[in-house]
Amino acid sequence: MRQSVFAYMKKKYKVSPEYPWRKYDTNAVFRHSDNRKWFALVMEVKREKLGMSGEGYVDAINLKIDDRMLKDVLVGEKGILPAYHMNKEHWITVVLDGTVGEDKLHELIQLSYEATASKKKKEKMRPPEEWLIPANPRPQRDTGQLEL
Repeated sequence: MRQSVFAYMKKKYKVSPEYPWRKYDTNAVFRHSDNRKWFALVMEVKREKLGMSGEGYVDAINLKIDDRMLKDVLVGEKGILPAYHMNKEHWITVVLDGTVGEDKLHELIQLSYEATASKKKKEKMRPPEEWLIPANPRPQRDTGQLEL
């Protein structure tokens, strides 16, 4: 599943994995091109460190979720845990063993991408939430309808 996630992020966000640690040379970060902030960390983690049964390692991805209520709901789902080795207030860990479906994983990656984007990029991604309505509309003289 790791390679599938890498291919998805390369295609969707036009980013490649970076391997910043020699000691952990399979752990990869994905960054925004403009602000260099991480939006995903893919790593191999000992199953026991994630509270999972069995021995050995499992692939996992850390993603940022800004909405605390959503994060708390997500952490209750199978395959989604409090962040391993990151701030548990804003990050989650998703086990890449097929427990979490591909569509759901892509949605979570998108949320993390948006949460870590620069202000300029966020403005482009999200439509404005406010409407401008004239405070004092005037009736049109000949039709009686309001003029905006």
